[in-house]
Amino acid sequence: MEQSGKIERIKYLVATLQEASRAYYAQDREIMSNREYDALYDELQALEQETGMVLANSPTVNVGYEAVEELPKERHESPMLSLDKTKSRETLRDWLEGHKAVLSWKLDGLTIVLTYREGKLAKAVTRGNGEIGEVITNNARTFVNLPLEIPFKGELVLRGEAVISYSDFQKINAEIEDVDAKYKNPRNLCSGSVRQLNNEITAKRNVRFYAFTLVDANVTPASNSVGERFQFLMEQGFEVVEHYLVTEEDILDKVAMFEQKIETYDIPSDGLVLTYDDIAYGQSLGRTAKFPRHSIAFKWADELRETTLKEIEWSASRTGLINPVAIFEPVELEGTTVSRASVHNISILQGLQLGIGDRITVYKANMIIPQIEANLTAMESAESMQEHRLVDIPTACPVCGGKTEIRQVNDVQSLYCTNEKCAAKQIKSFTLFVSRDAMNIDGLSEATLEKFIDLGFIHEFADLFHLDRYQEQIVEMEGFGEKSYQNLMESIERARHTTLPRVIYGLGIANIGVANAKMLCRYFDHDLSRMQQADVETLSAIDGVGEVIATAFVNYMRDPDNLRKIAELTGELEIEIPKVEEGSQTLSGLSFVITGSLEKFASRSDLKEAIEAKGGKVTGSVTSKTTCLVNNDVASGSSKNKKAKELGIPILSEEDFLKQYGINS
Repeated sequence: MEQSGKIERIKYLVATLQEASRAYYAQDREIMSNREYDALYDELQALEQETGMVLANSPTVNVGYEAVEELPKERHESPMLSLDKTKSRETLRDWLEGHKAVLSWKLDGLTIVLTYREGKLAKAVTRGNGEIGEVITNNARTFVNLPLEIPFKGELVLRGEAVISYSDFQKINAEIEDVDAKYKNPRNLCSGSVRQLNNEITAKRNVRFYAFTLVDANVTPASNSVGERFQFLMEQGFEVVEHYLVTEEDILDKVAMFEQKIETYDIPSDGLVLTYDDIAYGQSLGRTAKFPRHSIAFKWADELRETTLKEIEWSASRTGLINPVAIFEPVELEGTTVSRASVHNISILQGLQLGIGDRITVYKANMIIPQIEANLTAMESAESMQEHRLVDIPTACPVCGGKTEIRQVNDVQSLYCTNEKCAAKQIKSFTLFVSRDAMNIDGLSEATLEKFIDLGFIHEFADLFHLDRYQEQIVEMEGFGEKSYQNLMESIERARHTTLPRVIYGLGIANIGVANAKMLCRYFDHDLSRMQQADVETLSAIDGVGEVIATAFVNYMRDPDNLRKIAELTGELEIEIPKVEEGSQTLSGLSFVITGSLEKFASRSDLKEAIEAKGGKVTGSVTSKTTCLVNNDVASGSSKNKKAKELGIPILSEEDFLKQYGINS
């Protein structure tokens, strides 16, 4: 098998073994036997030794997590210049002047410079301002497709782009309940992920690296070709940007191919890069004051459409920020119908001099995000010296009617609601309250809750149980109908019968998660009034609580308004009080970890509930406080087993655990 074939096999094995591990440990299912896993693992290990290439996400590698106080700065050996740009395809073709060149994606992430010494990753530095970047070596070690070891043993310096795919971006955002906390675009998420002070966070973000330049020309002295250097990087195990050798005859066809591909391309890109394939020729051209002459960037020409502004919608968020959103006559842009675009803040609104009925031009930034490009009416009014009426800025919050104020931060003016009790600020609280581990009400997505709040249907938790008052309006809402409404009402009725831990968790008290809510309820025998009267000292004495959680809980329960809301809420509920038999809390004070598949219980969650019913606690990681690790594969080499053995923690099979601790399956 050739080197390229071996590298592709390594990538396949890493992906396959990762999927098997994820299914086994996170999803409680097996997609291959231990024997099959071990055989593939051994094959991967042998190929890594043979090729000298080891990927950062390989199961044979244990990446050490490390937190630092700050990212050190470092000056680049040679300045990283920006490229001159054009939106004209003809200009791009004429730029070639008869020479061959390499056309590739211009990825929209964070540029990184990597240095390898003796075949191992030695240093990773961000582009920064082009002259000084930040050292992020430990973070780079967690990039999922980056080789930590390569076959070439000399010093190797290359540049590439760290990116997060659109699909991973959407998955990460989907896990964030708070609308305002969601990331705006993959580039912002990537930039924040790469520059984390704790590389364990970076590891969770699925950052990928695509090489686009081999900087150290001494690596392959015989090669004077950009295309050949791409091939060399691929042989070292790097994923490189998609690229093609082009001439004046076929460059327009290749640009058209890229343009078609970007509509479904999963990696963020804001254009293309064209570089002379002859490296010596490109370098002989020198540079201008701002740009090198060996390359040029091509930016997609924005598709502009003229339309009419119908209204400005003011959208309040949980932080109190009220954003203006332009609503205009629908137009076709980049293949989709668009009728609204965020104006972002008061400064942009006033800069565009927007007025209802104005003729405006709109486009999609990077072919994705609708934006207002210009206000034609305002321009014409300025030229003719005619008065132009602007949109009024609301003095009252569109949600609660509270007073608004304009605040200026870093030269940007934005509108805020000053009412701390504004319902719009409670969206996150409502989203948690209806979630699966709390009241478990289906049919109330964050978007639906936001609509209900905007329309004044709900102000407090108890209001959710009276949505039948608005049946006619809800049935007529977009996305609803009679069937959806009935399903929602049935879900709300089911939620009336609940447990106290679900209620306590659903209140959203700081630091009170599902486990802590259950623990507190057990300690106070599911007596809400006793919980509300408890002081910090009493709560702090409970194992696993501590002063921070205790203080937050007491402060919440001492607020008269919170007590009123709880009383109104519990008046709508039938709270089930579990019967705790005397002497049944046999696992009180004990902590367990469960891993792998089970035989007696349908899932790890079921076993967890059985342990908690007897007063025990189940955690996700093995520590010195762990009583025992439950794993049917007692002899496995899993990380949890290794940790347990290091700490002298017993590892019990499911059957032995049930016998020893008196739990019935």
